[in-house]
Amino acid sequence: MTKVYFTKEITPESLQKVYEALGVKLDGKIGVKVSTGEKGAKGYLKADLIGPFVKSLNGTIVECNTAYGGERNTAKDHMKVAEEHGFTSFADVDIMDAEGEMKIPVHKGKHLKFDLVGSHFDDYDAYINLAHGKGHMMGGFGANLKNQSIGFASRNGKAYIHSCGKTKSPKLCWISKHEQIDFIESMAEAATAVADYLKEKGKPIVYITVMNAISTSCDCDANQDDPVMEDLGIIASLDPVANDQAFIDMIWASKDPGAEKMKERIDSRLGREILPYAEELGLGSREYELVEV
Repeated sequence: MTKVYFTKEITPESLQKVYEALGVKLDGKIGVKVSTGEKGAKGYLKADLIGPFVKSLNGTIVECNTAYGGERNTAKDHMKVAEEHGFTSFADVDIMDAEGEMKIPVHKGKHLKFDLVGSHFDDYDAYINLAHGKGHMMGGFGANLKNQSIGFASRNGKAYIHSCGKTKSPKLCWISKHEQIDFIESMAEAATAVADYLKEKGKPIVYITVMNAISTSCDCDANQDDPVMEDLGIIASLDPVANDQAFIDMIWASKDPGAEKMKERIDSRLGREILPYAEELGLGSREYELVEV
């Protein structure tokens, strides 16, 4: 059974500890995929928390431009926000679709024929999917699966996922007609495409979610809501489905009254449906053993 390593402490030291518990030594050029956070957002992972960990691996912060209008839909503006949010203070930052995009295959699925990621995606020998666990206005919640699908996708790739395979146009994707479940499943297909591609190339990826500042809205929201519930800790796994399932289970098990707001946000967007579909696609397992470190 998949092991999900867990610590209630949210410190640079505990982040290092859960990573080391995975027993995987990442070598070469390491990309650390985080959300740099929209200008005005509050919940993105802060430099003082993740900086020491990223520096210890000589990692590069990797991101892609947004499909929506805002301060991160061009590489120039995106780099400015990354700098303002402190990411350039501890690592190089690579906007992976600054010079274009590359197409990777979707081997099975109902919605996407391919996935579009930044053209720099192949430049790295290993990845850390370092997610911030929170809600999301469109997907219900965001953690490792969202960070691997929408997060790794180029600007056009984000439009392609949001439109469930109907258009690559950032302008047209928002008026595309589709069912909510189709969008949730499209995210799972894109996340699986990234994992499959890396596996075929022999490039490892590990999954960590920091469950702090848990808001019903995402770090991509310039008007992000304040946190609605207690911090839960940090989880790490080699399986993104198990890691996201653990995050969901902790919300559902929480006695914090604010957890009800998170549950409502997640289920009103069919957010939990990403988990069985990702499992069906072979991305991972919802069954896991929680190991406290």
